[in-house]
Amino acid sequence: MKIKPIMLVLVVAVFGAGGYGIYSVGMKRGMTMGGSAPAAATAEKAADGEEATRRHMQQGIKAGDVDPLTGKTILFYQDPMVPGKRFDAPGKSPFMDMLLVPVYAGADADQGTVTVSPRIQQNLGIRTAEVVSGSLVPRVEAVGAIAYNERAQVLVQARATGYIERLHVRATLDRVHKGQALADLYVPDWVAAQEEYLSVRRMQGSDLEGLIDGARSRMRQAGMSEEQMRLIESSGKIHPRITLTAPVGGVIAELSAREGMTVLQGATLFRLNGLDSVWANAEVPESQVGSVHVGSMVEARLPAVPETVFKGRVQAILPEVNTGTRTIKARVELVNQNGALSPGMFVNMTFVATGGREALLIPSEAVIRTGKRSVVMVAEADGKFHQVDVETGLDSNGQTEIRHGLQAGQKVVVSGQFLIDSEASLTATATRMGSAPPSTAGTTQQHGGSARIEAIHQDTVTLSHGPIASMDWGPMTMDFRLPATGLPPGIKAGDQVRFEFVMGSAGPQLIAVTPLAAGGERK
Repeated sequence: MKIKPIMLVLVVAVFGAGGYGIYSVGMKRGMTMGGSAPAAATAEKAADGEEATRRHMQQGIKAGDVDPLTGKTILFYQDPMVPGKRFDAPGKSPFMDMLLVPVYAGADADQGTVTVSPRIQQNLGIRTAEVVSGSLVPRVEAVGAIAYNERAQVLVQARATGYIERLHVRATLDRVHKGQALADLYVPDWVAAQEEYLSVRRMQGSDLEGLIDGARSRMRQAGMSEEQMRLIESSGKIHPRITLTAPVGGVIAELSAREGMTVLQGATLFRLNGLDSVWANAEVPESQVGSVHVGSMVEARLPAVPETVFKGRVQAILPEVNTGTRTIKARVELVNQNGALSPGMFVNMTFVATGGREALLIPSEAVIRTGKRSVVMVAEADGKFHQVDVETGLDSNGQTEIRHGLQAGQKVVVSGQFLIDSEASLTATATRMGSAPPSTAGTTQQHGGSARIEAIHQDTVTLSHGPIASMDWGPMTMDFRLPATGLPPGIKAGDQVRFEFVMGSAGPQLIAVTPLAAGGERK
């Protein structure tokens, strides 16, 4: 292959616990890898392998020998970009402008195990955590909206037909305290009932108890309370007016009375809502509602007063799902300290389940979720890592329950695991490609691009092509094996073509070449 050596700088952005770390690795290559993280790890390993290959060439070491520096047996040599082809002796790759790299015994490539040197681990920011056994208490975070506690709602009605002479509160949402005067009501019907009662009390004679009880009953039927009737008895005077007072402290939620208006018996004049306790309607994700139960303790925090914690309990799980947000409403009753909570406010809520159960726990960031599988990277001795499929359980407070797949004491990767997982997948795929029979074009992924023909040889053609996204390749000049049917008639060096190829065990194999006109269109 003819290729112009260039200097490549691979920039790997690795997410860690404290933020992002950027590392640069400079090396001599004949292609641009596009800055992908797995390619960076492969490139660093290739650089280390090239150093070992130069040493082997100087010392005359070949496949089957023991490397005196590492003490490991060399199985074969390969080009990392074409890993399906194996070689018995060190040397230059026939595919790329680079040296072959040795593959040692014990690499466990068939099982997807990756060995990462301490230097690369430091560059990639790899961190590990131990699998521990502990108690997992589910914690659910949600946002709630404050509303009136409807169980603390009180109605003030007219007990008799009359007229409002004076109104003491004049607007909704006015705060009132228990026993505060709300309105003065004049009731004409009470005058006749009270006069009759007082007249009977003034009568002289025996056997008047029946008449007195009847007069008292008529006052009661007119809407007078026991307290008002005692006032009539003690004072001996008529009291046709009554002052309506607030039975609870809170706010006027509804005001239907105005001065001078006539009210009928049973008419609602005021609706009061107490504020000693309020409801917080929390939107709990549908997937986490199983961790929320009636009676569960809840802690709520208001952004305006973050130092205050409002405590309460779940009163009810409402049997309705919001189809837009896929949440279920949990009704929580909170103690309203100092009246800080007002209807309409938003609070951040934490549901804390009582008790817990023993489980294997790992940091949640260590789990790689693919949709169908959950995978973690397990760290072994000597810088080795391998994939493990796990069955996960509950997630709580940054920890994930592991039901199957791990044991206490093992170490899992919590930062940089995506890079190692990609490298392990590439290594395992490369090994399978090397041991599998050659694939046909119909069963192998096809790649394509545009190129300029540099030279035509007996079995290969040299192409200078642009980026090939499906292979994560940048622009380069390299050799491709000719199609089985050969090149189209009239093709010569310098022509612009559109080509398609597959990666085989012997390198890239062309399957189609189409000439392009000067404007880039097919002829």
